[in-house]
Amino acid sequence: MLEDLFDRRHVLAAGAGLAAAGALPGQAPAQTGGTNAAALPPRGDYVIRGAQVLTLEHNLGDFPRGEVRIRNGEIASVGIRVNDSGAEVIDAAGMICMPGFVDTHWHLWTSVLRPVMRLDDPDYGYFPVTNRLGIHYQPSDSYRAVRLGLVQALAAGVTTVHNWAHNVRSPAHADAELAAMRDTGVRGRFSYGTPQGAANDQPMDLADLARLARDWNSAEGLLTLGMCSRNVGDDPNPLRGSVSVEMAKKEWGAVRELGLPITLHTSGPSPIGLLDAAGLLGPDVQLVHPLLTTAEERAILRERGTKYSTSPIGEATRPAAAGVIQLGELLESGVKVSMSIDHTTTANCDCFACMRMLYALHQHRIGRRIPLTTRRLVELATIDGAHDLGLDRRIGSLAPGNRADLILIRTGDVNLSPVGDPYDALVSLAEPGNVDTVMVDGRILRRHGRFTALDHSGVLAHARETVDDLRARANWPT
Repeated sequence: MLEDLFDRRHVLAAGAGLAAAGALPGQAPAQTGGTNAAALPPRGDYVIRGAQVLTLEHNLGDFPRGEVRIRNGEIASVGIRVNDSGAEVIDAAGMICMPGFVDTHWHLWTSVLRPVMRLDDPDYGYFPVTNRLGIHYQPSDSYRAVRLGLVQALAAGVTTVHNWAHNVRSPAHADAELAAMRDTGVRGRFSYGTPQGAANDQPMDLADLARLARDWNSAEGLLTLGMCSRNVGDDPNPLRGSVSVEMAKKEWGAVRELGLPITLHTSGPSPIGLLDAAGLLGPDVQLVHPLLTTAEERAILRERGTKYSTSPIGEATRPAAAGVIQLGELLESGVKVSMSIDHTTTANCDCFACMRMLYALHQHRIGRRIPLTTRRLVELATIDGAHDLGLDRRIGSLAPGNRADLILIRTGDVNLSPVGDPYDALVSLAEPGNVDTVMVDGRILRRHGRFTALDHSGVLAHARETVDDLRARANWPT
């Protein structure tokens, strides 16, 4: 069985690192019932021609009809006309060419739980379901769930994903999630967390995180590591882990010795003052869900260089007492902000809808007192996300020298055409179905709305099998 293969691979790797078990990128993984890294399409030499090019680089500007040259996975040149010698020409007339979306917080392991979750029944809401079924995950379930989420990400134009993995039940589970990310060909960060159901006084597996930091590497630079912390301080939500300041200092200190970034939910009472007093905040910290910050706290975040990720679809459904999305206040205070999907159990992966939601809520609450343009929202979903993940010198814009992570969006589709201002069209009208082509690191992973190598139907079949297995293990009611 799939879980046996992951377990056996981990046993073989014990004491010798993942390299000995074939888990390094470019080497064949254990059979996982899906496309492996070797099956990804090769990088090509391309010229994208005739598109409306949005570079998201202020020094470059945009091109109403431009070209982008890609060579060896890198953006070689951008302009009205580029050298196309020896390149395959991609006709992008009638399309927008722009950087791929950068997600900065997504619990990919929950993706298979859609069939058992209810939006309108609190007993079968996100927290009860993930808490009850998360304890039954085997490594194969983690692999398949992450793959399912990443398939949706690519279909929606997301080229970079922050895998917020707060159900790492064993080293084999960590290996499985990383293998899923590698096999799908996305760029991203894997942030290692504690398993669902773990006692608050149980330390996270720092030794295994150190193992990954020591033995796991991405020669192509596609995947990086981080740590997702449990909440710090007293948290009224019993289904989300919470640790003391003393334990946080120990765990965060160990993670910082490894040189890895840290991420933390703040959807309960704001912990910013507590974290700052403990000396825990810094530019290596990303907070998630900006709902209850004060002006004083935002000043602290700006001074410390701490970033915030907002997940507008999920945050907008929370009770009024949970707070409001403070995008305008954060931007006005100079705090770096990015955008994220959160999970795809009761909502789908749709960065266009996220931008639209942020704009609508901002206008409803604040209006023009704090200006917010549609271009600024597209920046939030691309270059600002890259900055959050420390990748803004590699991705997030179509600057020459950056890696070729980009998407083509059809503007002739009925929901978009005719297009006026492209940023207005992206925020007001676009949807994932308009995404025609997705390229990550110079590899075309989707073309004409279809995957070029990934076995989409196989991923879906394995997801259905996994949720049935989880139901059976948990004696879940039918």
